[in-house]
Amino acid sequence: MGVDPGLTRCGVGVIDSPKGTARGGIGTAQPTQVAAGVVRSHPRQDLEFRLLALSQGLNDWVERYAPDVVVVERVFAQHNVSTVMGTAQAAGLAMVAAASHGLTVAQHTPSEVKAAVTGYGDAPKEQIGAMVARILGLASAPEPADAADALALAICHLWRQGSAVATDTASQTPAQQRWAAAQRAARRTGYRGGRGRLGRVSKP
Repeated sequence: MGVDPGLTRCGVGVIDSPKGTARGGIGTAQPTQVAAGVVRSHPRQDLEFRLLALSQGLNDWVERYAPDVVVVERVFAQHNVSTVMGTAQAAGLAMVAAASHGLTVAQHTPSEVKAAVTGYGDAPKEQIGAMVARILGLASAPEPADAADALALAICHLWRQGSAVATDTASQTPAQQRWAAAQRAARRTGYRGGRGRLGRVSKP
């Protein structure tokens, strides 16, 4: 289950993939969408009630879909302190929801997610949504964009696990091969990226 944290809209996406299709028992087959949506809080409410609404909503998703792992976007500092504070608070609630149900938590940077689903660590938001739809076999990009970003996080984690055990290209899916190539290119250039939110390339 991927979580794209946000104080007003917290994207959530659940995917599934057959297991045991690669060495080490980690599934690398094409994932499918189970559910996608957002958990909302009202911007006119006091902060504590907004956080309560997000907490309840995230717990509902965890209980309803019982994921194996909860994948949360790693939050980075931005110029807009109030925005990054709300994002960090929402990310913390997602991690608490996972921990309270005994689930593993994983975190990935925006550049890692973009590279995983598009092969390019600076991909624009529209490209992320289009590739998520293509990977999951959907007729169109999931909406709102927060939900597509959450699904992208889940896909990134699934394929990153798979590529850890499928080290030769014959054992990797084409998208995993592109992700691995993008990661190798990033290491060669020393690029780390990840300061912006998913699809918000211009924001530091």
